[in-house]
Amino acid sequence: MEIVLLLLGMVLCVLGIMGSFLPVLPGLPISWLGLMVFYFIPGIETDYWFLGSTLVVTILLYGLGYIIPAQGTKRFGGSKAGAIGTTIGLIVGLFFPFGILIGPFLGALIGELIFNKTNSKTALKAAFGSFIGFLAGTVINFMAAVVYLGLYIWKVWENQLIIF
Repeated sequence: MEIVLLLLGMVLCVLGIMGSFLPVLPGLPISWLGLMVFYFIPGIETDYWFLGSTLVVTILLYGLGYIIPAQGTKRFGGSKAGAIGTTIGLIVGLFFPFGILIGPFLGALIGELIFNKTNSKTALKAAFGSFIGFLAGTVINFMAAVVYLGLYIWKVWENQLIIF
């Protein structure tokens, strides 16, 4: 049973890394579940501080994935309408293939053009900012998921005498 749990935790951590790029998978929460599964192995002492701190980081970074694109819109000259459009586009984009890539861009563009009556050059610049923000959030989540995989491997190594 220990081997099955170890493999499940490893699979979840790897899926979390893939999920940081694939819009259908919530990458970082899946990686965190991989860390949590490790503590269901008999004989392993549960470190609540470790699980709690990684959960807080997971929640913060996952939330930032929705905030960063809107901030990118504002940083590149977008208005509140563009930032709201970015967030709406990100959420709506979750339901379409590649929508999470295109959604924030289109949301910012529509928000700027229709609701803020911005010229097309400024609207495109704001939409580009939302895309850059999305990419930044993706890179941050990818790096965190890789760190979680490293932590998982470290925990396995640390408890190898108990597990094997």
